[in-house]
Amino acid sequence: MKRSALVAAVAVMTGSLVAGQTGPKDEVKSAAKKLSEMANYSWKTTVESAGGGGGGQFRRGPTEGKSEKDGFTTLAISLGEFTIDAVLKGEKGAIRSPDGWRSLAEVADDTSQQNPGRFLARMLQSYRTPITEAEFLATKAKELAKSGDAYSGNLTDEGAKELLTFRRRDDSPAPRNARGSVKFWIKEGVLTKYEYRLQGTVTFNNNDIDVDRTTTVEIKEVGSTKVDVPDEAKKKAS
Repeated sequence: MKRSALVAAVAVMTGSLVAGQTGPKDEVKSAAKKLSEMANYSWKTTVESAGGGGGGQFRRGPTEGKSEKDGFTTLAISLGEFTIDAVLKGEKGAIRSPDGWRSLAEVADDTSQQNPGRFLARMLQSYRTPITEAEFLATKAKELAKSGDAYSGNLTDEGAKELLTFRRRDDSPAPRNARGSVKFWIKEGVLTKYEYRLQGTVTFNNNDIDVDRTTTVEIKEVGSTKVDVPDEAKKKAS
């Protein structure tokens, strides 16, 4: 074999080997991407805090979500005795109020003292769907180890701090002693569940609060979810 042909053959073999080398992080991101290619899916998010969490009538309960490819995402957010309905599309969205559907921008910009929905509206403006959040978590993991259908590892300190800071005011002090871990479950190449635990100390209203919170997201009804959005909500969320 001529030298030029040999060099070309080695280059092809080397390129194939490099292309075939995918680690656990890449596999998780690929599983999230595959989920994004599905026509639709549903999920349930639950949040548990060590010691029961408290919070009275506004204690955070499960969030039920539905999403369609290149379309709308609907959320039913439980807060104590109340359930808040929201619709999202891209960076826009709407919340159902006693007076009908209002856009997130309308609620977030409402400075009325009788507007407890401002915080929620601002939170929803930066809401991460399971696909986006799973990709983010995989990026913020130090390393991931695979065991069966599960991939697990610790978050970087900066990643844990960013998650504890997410959706809080810019002038809030940075969390202290931030740490966390994450675990993903994949079946037939598609993301089916993930869970992450965050610990640290945050400051709210000049009070230090110790956080030990576990968030679990279970994905279901992939390809068989029906996303129903009222016409008024579509107008406000577009």
